[in-house]
Amino acid sequence: MSDVLELARDLIRRRSVTPEDAGCLPLLGGRLARAGFAVEYLRYGDVDNLWATHGAGSPTLIFLGHTDVVPSGPEVAWQSPPFEPTLRDGRLYGRGAADMKGSVAAMAVALEQFVAMHPDHRGRVGLLLTSDEEGPTNLDGVRKVAERFRATGERIDWCVVGEPSAKEKLGDLIRVGRRGSLSGTLSVRGVQGHVAYPEKALNPIHAFAPALAELATERWDEGNDDFPPTSFQVSNLNAGTGANNVIPGGLVAAINFRYCTASRADDLRARTEAILQRHGLDYVLDWNLSGMPFLTPPGGVLRETVVAVCRELCGIEPEQSTGGGTSDGRFIAPLGAEVVELGPVNASIHKVDEWVDVAELERLPQLYRAICERLL
Repeated sequence: MSDVLELARDLIRRRSVTPEDAGCLPLLGGRLARAGFAVEYLRYGDVDNLWATHGAGSPTLIFLGHTDVVPSGPEVAWQSPPFEPTLRDGRLYGRGAADMKGSVAAMAVALEQFVAMHPDHRGRVGLLLTSDEEGPTNLDGVRKVAERFRATGERIDWCVVGEPSAKEKLGDLIRVGRRGSLSGTLSVRGVQGHVAYPEKALNPIHAFAPALAELATERWDEGNDDFPPTSFQVSNLNAGTGANNVIPGGLVAAINFRYCTASRADDLRARTEAILQRHGLDYVLDWNLSGMPFLTPPGGVLRETVVAVCRELCGIEPEQSTGGGTSDGRFIAPLGAEVVELGPVNASIHKVDEWVDVAELERLPQLYRAICERLL
């Protein structure tokens, strides 16, 4: 059994559902310490983070990942237990196999190999891991570590995120940017009453409907060469008492913008509230900006290096995408780093019977090590 496969299996056995780490970080930190890395454990709230570096000076290349996983759902729905790594038909099954304990294992093994082969490499190489990537707010994970880095003047030039980026085979797609995510909780106030006497009540559903229609059809921007247009969605809408003869007294809607670099969060907030005010709503809107958009532009050293590695080691010209959701790269990019995401096939992530192809998992350390060698 290869080193990376054995380590991935060991990580999958640990029931590290967000924000629990279940011992993954001490396992990885111990290995890297033995390889000569300086290792720090950073705990904020209920979240564990690991920061391990080797070398000195600049430039600095880091690998970024997370050890937490989403819940498995009903375990009886799995062909094999979700936290018992199982090899079947050339695949490794288990929660986190693809998202992203396989990548974490590959990054750790690649770093061990790199510093063993190049102990006097230029600059620094590092690994940053958190147990709070899959959570709803990500307050105490990489977001908090990035705040520390900013306060201490920590310099990061290049960041490779191990998120599962591939569509059908390793190296066929890399992410060179991500859209921003701006969420809001909208409370619309009405007046509760009997449905037979609407003149004595104010139905917040009826009041909100015209504003919602305008929000849903608004053209927020046209996108640009790197990103599609900004999108607006309502993900939850709740109102009513449960009785069919009562007009509700309030409504709560969860809204979200996935926005590109053609828009600014402040402008989206202002335009949204202008629409609500134009329709005369009595409302409260609480905003949460969970991440700004970022882009590593064409010609960037890291982007060109990753493309070349995929081309030469995977035999494929990778698609360079800014699609998908968000990743922890959104917290590192504002520090001035180029950020690129490269990882295994994402077809099974967050699903029952999550898997990673064993042959591709065993090739992944080679890709990560090649990036280190070309940059440092």
